Amino acid sequence: MADKKVLIVDDSPLFCRFAENVVNSAEGFCTCSSAGSAYEARDEIEKLKPDLIILDIEMPRMNGLRFLEQLMPQYTVPVIVCSCNRTYASRANEAGAAAFLSKPDEGGSYESFKEQLIQSMKLASNLKRIKCRGKYYPVKTGEQYRQDSRIIAVAGSTGSTEALPEILKAFTPSVPPVAVVLHMPEGYTKLYARRLNNETKLFVTEARHGLYLEKGMAVIARGDSHMKIFKDEKGYFVSCDKGAKVSGHCPSADVLFESVAQCAGKDAVGVILTGMGGDGAKGLKLMKEAGAYNIGQNEQSCVVYGMPKAAFEIGALHKQAPLEDIAAEIYLRLREQIIV
Repeated sequence: MADKKVLIVDDSPLFCRFAENVVNSAEGFCTCSSAGSAYEARDEIEKLKPDLIILDIEMPRMNGLRFLEQLMPQYTVPVIVCSCNRTYASRANEAGAAAFLSKPDEGGSYESFKEQLIQSMKLASNLKRIKCRGKYYPVKTGEQYRQDSRIIAVAGSTGSTEALPEILKAFTPSVPPVAVVLHMPEGYTKLYARRLNNETKLFVTEARHGLYLEKGMAVIARGDSHMKIFKDEKGYFVSCDKGAKVSGHCPSADVLFESVAQCAGKDAVGVILTGMGGDGAKGLKLMKEAGAYNIGQNEQSCVVYGMPKAAFEIGALHKQAPLEDIAAEIYLRLREQIIV
């Protein structure tokens, strides 16, 4: 079972580091991010969909209580409020806090507080409902907010490292997961993913074996491994394999597209971007036959009109579009999938 993702919201860097260490030391939990204000927390919640929130009260611009009152009941994940001032406890519980913990005074025992926090995390993560302003609401885990039956598969080569950001920057954190294969050398994909994570509203990461995909997430195939997508009751997940080259490449677009055809069928959108050669054409054809909708970058906007051309010539595409229109075409298809 995947670790519960915990967001820490506190304007004290010292407490954030302490809380991160506590969370990461607890079995079954991991920190997904930290935020120094309610406004930063709002953006991180939209992007990461945490399973549990540790929240401070006294923060600049908007205090934690006001933030909690705005958060509930729209986003019903457990919140543990931590403050030096116990007078806030009653109001925090009324607003929907799963627990209220008093931070240690100067010279107080942080070891005792650590034990209380871990125990509260365990109890909060097992809650089935939350009481907020006198009413009960079912807990929705971050995993439930993050899941999507749809998936977007993208591949490219020459020129695609600059083309892909133009698409991802147009996506919001509610977009279905995006799986990407680019013909990049080993060692560069991690840095590239980090760059995209900073430049877009999505959580972008390099692929690793067993990684589950979520809404608002893009995964970049490693430069030395094929990436396949599989699906089980928890959603889509990644398999990485350092196998022989397929269609002349590792990672191969054909390997990705074929796996998406098998696990997603009509719930997928395939995209082939600028690049040399014919990798991806056969895989896209399989996706189309399985019911997916496929888009190719048009010749005029390509650096090298090779991969999209190969896919077009074997009838694997539904539409060709300029790079600047591809994100809109994807969203149009996603809306049609919801209607269907």
